[in-house]
Amino acid sequence: MPEPQGPGPESSHESIAPTGAGGAMDLATSEGFTLEKGPDGPDGGGPASRPRSLWSDAWRDLRRNPVFIISGLIIVFLVIISIWPSLIASGNPLSCDLAKAQEGSQPGHPFGFNGQGCDVYTRTVYGARTSVVVGVLASLGVAVVGSVLGGLAGFFGGFWDAILSRITDIFFGIPVVLGGLVLLSVVTSATVWPVIGFMVLLGWPQISRIARGSVITVKQNDFVQAARALGASNPRMMLRHVLPNAIAPVIVVATIALGTFIALEATLSYLGVGLKPPTVSWGIDISDASPYIRNAPHMLLWPAGALAVTVLAFIMLGDAVRDALDPKLR
Repeated sequence: MPEPQGPGPESSHESIAPTGAGGAMDLATSEGFTLEKGPDGPDGGGPASRPRSLWSDAWRDLRRNPVFIISGLIIVFLVIISIWPSLIASGNPLSCDLAKAQEGSQPGHPFGFNGQGCDVYTRTVYGARTSVVVGVLASLGVAVVGSVLGGLAGFFGGFWDAILSRITDIFFGIPVVLGGLVLLSVVTSATVWPVIGFMVLLGWPQISRIARGSVITVKQNDFVQAARALGASNPRMMLRHVLPNAIAPVIVVATIALGTFIALEATLSYLGVGLKPPTVSWGIDISDASPYIRNAPHMLLWPAGALAVTVLAFIMLGDAVRDALDPKLR
């Protein structure tokens, strides 16, 4: 009895694939494998277990972006010294010696002393805490308030959308610095909360308008209409379908705005209506050093340089996140 023969030379290189009409056609083995393995993995060299999402693609791009890496390292360093400033500065930022006022760099005091005899290095390190706290909390507040109001207006539309649009136009007409001079001039608190509240009050309209436009765009997609046709409730559609696909522009704008809020806090403190002593702030130090810029430029150089680097780092981070989350750039 003849033994069954193995596949011939030609059959070892071919596979059968069904057609849409119920028939079959011959495919080369390499082509059949391509159909089975799907898209390449993150490195392009192996099969992927599942399709990548927008967030996984964005994270992959961010890890390869030198701008994100540099700005991320700077921000991580700022966060660390904001939480534990004593790691690199052992002195007291409020301890001053008038006998050393306006003196330059000395052993143990690399940045010199300010007009009150306080160590500029110590005050520069401790000033990072105030800037980071104000920037982060203001950005979170603006993102939450703007996203909620803009998202609801964009999702439901109608009367509430029209009302919110007119309120947003009114807030857009208020100059930020002038509004800060008017509103904060009557505040006597030396804490950061009045400044954060002011930033949230005048900063939410921009996020709200962006969130509204993003929600309007997403809710017109087929998957949202399908969920509505299947009887999904409005909260479910908002949380499960609309929010995950509409939040990316809000994250980008909030990240960029974080650096802007830090600069705004320093500007208001410089003008005397933001943070007030004994709070340690770069804006306060810059304001105190301005009259002595010719005789003791080191008093202004270091806090101003730290402020510029911090704002630049957050703006660079926001630009990198925007490039990673924008599908048009892929």
